Amino acid sequence: MTNIAFIGLGNMGGPMAANLVVAGHRVTGFDLVPAALEAAAASGVTIAATASEAVAQADVIITMLPSGRHVLAAYEGLGAEAGLLDSARPGALFIESSTISVDDARRAHQLAEAAGMRSVDAPVSGGVVGATAATLTFMVGGAVADFELSEPFLSSMGSRIVHCGAPGNGQAAKICNNLILGSAMIAVSEAFVLGEKLGLTNQALFDVASTASGQCWALTTNCPVPGPVATSPANREFQPGFAGALMAKDLGLAVEALESTGVEADIGRLAEAIYRQFAADGGGGLDFSAIIDVIRERSTKESA
Repeated sequence: MTNIAFIGLGNMGGPMAANLVVAGHRVTGFDLVPAALEAAAASGVTIAATASEAVAQADVIITMLPSGRHVLAAYEGLGAEAGLLDSARPGALFIESSTISVDDARRAHQLAEAAGMRSVDAPVSGGVVGATAATLTFMVGGAVADFELSEPFLSSMGSRIVHCGAPGNGQAAKICNNLILGSAMIAVSEAFVLGEKLGLTNQALFDVASTASGQCWALTTNCPVPGPVATSPANREFQPGFAGALMAKDLGLAVEALESTGVEADIGRLAEAIYRQFAADGGGGLDFSAIIDVIRERSTKESA
């Protein structure tokens, strides 16, 4: 049994912490949202009054927070409130599982290292379904020894753990993965709307594309139309899942990386603009596959 602190008990962090409890660890958590605390307590997580209190006796500290600025503020502290690095035991392992920029991830690692801590960045893929089922994929950046130390805890929350290299490389892999995912979902959605206009049933198109060269995760797991994949958000009015606001955020991080590296990526930039507008127009709380409804609404011409 290991003492673990979990900071950020939202839609992803809550079930991840619950799976650590199931694995036999003593988990102390903190979140600013009362409902998140209640749900975590019901799953066996001990609730702390502050983040600093949560980490005080922990050997492993996991953070799952909205953005890089939240992560860095939590590490360093705000105002009179002590940061996690000042409150944790020397040599504790920090596992940063939020999706943040590569630069922020590397800054967090530098802060942890300067404070005498061990650290990895370990963002996830798999959404709420994967977090609940403990089937997440973790993309991990950090020293080999720190990766090996983190692996047993990550394995309690996920089914695939990949060491991507140096600090920050976990976030690099996550950004690249979601650049593929966001672009693919738009293409899949456009294809279904086109198929509808041409007289194809959604099931017929799915049966062809899911076993042909169009096969991809956006189609076979998160299919944007109801029916073909029973577990997809399209069958529950696009309840996320992976929210449109998060896809917009992640694609924004990808565009920042594209600009900083000088990579030419027209499709990626267009996908970011589409999801940014989608979130601004009220789609932020829906699953990102609800982008198909935007495509339908803009496809007004009737087929001949």
